[in-house]
Amino acid sequence: MMRTLDWEGIWHAPAASWESLQLGERRAESQLRAIDEAGGPSYQLDYQLEWDDQWRLREARFSVDSARGLHRLHLLTDGAGHWRTDQGETLVALDGCLDIDIWPSPFTNTFPIRRLQLADGERRELAVVYLEAPKLKPVRMRQGYTRIDAHHYRYENLEGTNFQALLTVDGDGLVIDYPTLFRRA
Repeated sequence: MMRTLDWEGIWHAPAASWESLQLGERRAESQLRAIDEAGGPSYQLDYQLEWDDQWRLREARFSVDSARGLHRLHLLTDGAGHWRTDQGETLVALDGCLDIDIWPSPFTNTFPIRRLQLADGERRELAVVYLEAPKLKPVRMRQGYTRIDAHHYRYENLEGTNFQALLTVDGDGLVIDYPTLFRRA
């Protein structure tokens, strides 16, 4: 059974982005429209994600369409931290990353929240694959998650920006409110 989730991006202004995500069992498909923070044209990001029953990503497909053209990326992972492209190129720089963080989408915060199953007050640091649209260049990023209670997690960017946010999530670990960045519509 598919569930539809919509988020509004509010980081730049109301409606900086709009995401509509179809969530199924171990699969999600998203259509996202956003402004380009670097001053480029707005773009459409479509992505499809597939994961196993432990919330370990296995496959990710991306397509960005803008006035600059169409760009695609297809990533595969074994769920144990080894990544490659669909062309067979091994992405050694991403070794050890189990999760992906897609900008601008709050959905991918669900992966570490669900996979780690933290206890109240427990904190974990991890390396994730960070993928920023419209560029679609995967890089390694360190992040931290602390479970405050069943509906609140502190997210930390550990790459020198000192950015932190208190995420409000529903019973399935899906973001309801990501202060200053996203809110569920």
